[in-house]
Amino acid sequence: MHQIENETLRVQVREYGAELTSIYNKKTGIEHLWNADEAFWPWHAPVLFPIVGRVLNDEISIDGNKYELEKHGLARKLNFKVLEQSENKIVFALTSNDDTLKVYPYKFEFLIGYKVVGNKLFCSYEVLNRDTQEIHFSLGAHPAFNVPMGGAGKYEDYYIEFEQNENISRHHIDADGFFDGRVTPILQGDNKLSLRSNMFADDAYIFKDLQSRKVTIKSDLTPHSLAVSFPGFPYLGIWAKVGAPYVCIEPWLGCADTAGKPTDYKQKEAVLRLAIGEKLNREITIEAN
Repeated sequence: MHQIENETLRVQVREYGAELTSIYNKKTGIEHLWNADEAFWPWHAPVLFPIVGRVLNDEISIDGNKYELEKHGLARKLNFKVLEQSENKIVFALTSNDDTLKVYPYKFEFLIGYKVVGNKLFCSYEVLNRDTQEIHFSLGAHPAFNVPMGGAGKYEDYYIEFEQNENISRHHIDADGFFDGRVTPILQGDNKLSLRSNMFADDAYIFKDLQSRKVTIKSDLTPHSLAVSFPGFPYLGIWAKVGAPYVCIEPWLGCADTAGKPTDYKQKEAVLRLAIGEKLNREITIEAN
């Protein structure tokens, strides 16, 4: 386990998946990151690469060849190497190898960095094309945050506040994790989504047409809050196991497949492309108030 900190935040990260395991505010005494209790969900904040969600038959098709790739991809279950570390910053690296090429046939380098500044944690993601051809991929974050916050109130006392008033609809996925064509209006000129213990009985709330690039978990019972900013991430998932005391705020570059509509991986919805030698940089910010 690795630790970075400053006067306000203490953050812990493990090499397995370069996954955050703790975001602790030393001034408020609040642990904001879910503890991965296996009774509900055994993850803290997995990073999703090179797919987000599930692909049909748990395989991708590239140039007529099929490769087995499980839900959310390969990165979350591989050990990263520490590339750089200081008191308030750490960078992890994952490089393609013979094993990754069997399930994802591109050569890449994937860097995940964490840096604390004041009460903010900056999470950076960099994908580099190390191949001799264009590469294709998706990328997403999946952090789970404790609700209630610091023991104040109950789950239903909290809500997610969008930075803008939204007119948004939820794109549903079926029991297997694939889009099924159902679309339900969620907010009409409003910016608050109330949390309910059973609201995820039909799986995640997935938004493809969101204008906001910042959402905040709040309650009127506490002055404390948790905000996630995600410029450059067009999709957002919000999810939790039913009855679990957390909520996931998931900025995505990419999404799951649609049921009954197989497609070549290169034509997958929202797939990203990098030319030879190019790199992609994205960052989200987690602000613990």
